Amino acid sequence: MTILSEASELIRILKEKGRKMSAAESCTGGLIGYSITDIPGASDVFLGSAVTYSNESKENILGVKHQTLLQYGAVSEETAREMVLGSIEVFQSDIAVSVTGIAGPGGATPDKPVGLVYIAVADGPRVIVTRNIFKGDRQSVRQQTAEEAIGLLKDLAEGRL
Repeated sequence: MTILSEASELIRILKEKGRKMSAAESCTGGLIGYSITDIPGASDVFLGSAVTYSNESKENILGVKHQTLLQYGAVSEETAREMVLGSIEVFQSDIAVSVTGIAGPGGATPDKPVGLVYIAVADGPRVIVTRNIFKGDRQSVRQQTAEEAIGLLKDLAEGRL
């Protein structure tokens, strides 16, 4: 399935269920929001996406704890979890997705290679975080991240997670 067909299916499911969604993006820089808003009718279910590329914006916009960023780093399960919960809080959405990762080509460490991305989805207090290693150049990593994020959100909306 292409990213647009996944986004279209996600919108259909959310409309059927009367639910609203939001996103918190870091390494994708708005690609998730762009992909969703490319679908006619997205405004019925999509409240918005916060592009929180810096640590400061993660803290100030989404309420990610400074201690979380210091202890675990921006690219971590813990940060992805706080980002997705922050998105639900900021947008007052029913369901949300967050992504944080290293798209490359720089920024990697031995523990956090290029292509490492954490994706979190939540539908209230329940949060599911996945750890992914995507291969390819910067654009490819970002595209794969957005596709996986929309797919996970669709699965959560359908009750398959």
